[in-house]
Parts: sequence; structure tokens; C-alpha cells
Amino acid sequence: MEMTLSAWLWVGAAVLALVAMLAWGRRPAGRRASGPGAIRRGFALLLLVLALGLVGLGWLLRQYAWLLEDVPVATLSLVQEAPQRYRATFVPEGGAPADFVLLGDEWQLDARVIRWTLPGQLAGLPPVYRFERLSGRYGDPKQDLAAQRSVHDLRHDWDFWEFRQRWLADLPIADARWGSAAYLPMLDGARYQVFISPRGGLVAKPADAATERLLDEADW
Repeated sequence: MEMTLSAWLWVGAAVLALVAMLAWGRRPAGRRASGPGAIRRGFALLLLVLALGLVGLGWLLRQYAWLLEDVPVATLSLVQEAPQRYRATFVPEGGAPADFVLLGDEWQLDARVIRWTLPGQLAGLPPVYRFERLSGRYGDPKQDLAAQRSVHDLRHDWDFWEFRQRWLADLPIADARWGSAAYLPMLDGARYQVFISPRGGLVAKPADAATERLLDEADW
């Protein structure tokens, strides 16, 4: 298994700590630390400081790599039932699947997201999000104004967003975004995966090669 840079830094820190322990040694009873013994112990302390620095650097690099990655939050699978009518199976990350009927040519997922400030992100806090709605939309804006719409409420009773607005607004740990949305075409047999980007926005991507081919065929 290939080791990451963070892992190599932690290995280096372990080596430095081991050398520091050997250099520290054991002071004979009744003797004061002076001369070479004091120098050896000073060198051991320096190695320990360097080891702690490598541990911290490795941890920061690991968190930084996590900050650059999209976080998966849901999948959406589609089956066409009629022209401009699809059965959508929506599966939130860690939640139960739910089926919805979507009308139109494209699906759209709306959410509100709380993105933590940098200290919170480095501490490993994931983005907090609330799905708002899943809806169908028509490719032609004129048809979107006149045709039947399909909008499904995805909200729950408990709203962390409102809690944050009331109690955390003055604290520097949360950076609120007003909202985000992702949309892609509805295609028979397509399967999409939805992510939250490091900046807190929703990003939709094809979940498999078959969906990528369907998008290519649809000129997306």
C-alpha cells in the first residue's frame, strides 16, 4: 500500500522520537547534568520538538487534502415512465431511499449549506447541509412557465440552519451560505452522485460510465 506524505512525516517523527529517547539516556544517581550529558539532553529535547513539529505538519497536510475533496451527500437514479415523466430514487448519504415522480427534462436539487471556517475545517468538521427540495424542470423556459410542475419538499422538522442563524451568528466557527443547487438532465437509466464541494456548493456528477455515455449522447 502506497504511503501518503502525512504517513511518511509521522514515520519520521517516530524515528526522531526514538533517537531522542536513546540520546536522553539515564542520568546516573547523584550526578548533576553537566558537560556532555547536558548537551546530549539538549539535543534530545530538540529532536522531540522536531518530532512534534512533523506530527503537526502531517496532521495539517492530511486535513488539507480532505479540504480539497468533494464530500458525497446523495445519489439519484432515474427511470423513464413516459415522455418527460421519470421515477427518481433519491438516497441521501446514510439515509433511506425515497421515490419521487419528476416531470420535465432536467432534475434539480436545492440545499442550504453551512461551511465551517478554516479552524473548524482543520478540526475535521464536515459541512452541515439541509436538502430543501427535489424538482423537475423543463429545458424550454416557456414550457417551464406553462407545463405541470413537480416539486418535492425534502426538509425535516429540526432545522440546524435556523439554530445557527439564531445562536451561532456571532461566533467565528461557521460560515453560512444562503443556498446552493445542482441540476442535470433526466435520462432513462441515469445515475448521478451529488457532492458538497470544499467551498460549500452542491456538485452533481455521473455515478458510472453508463451515465457518462448517456450524457454524451444527449450532447451534455
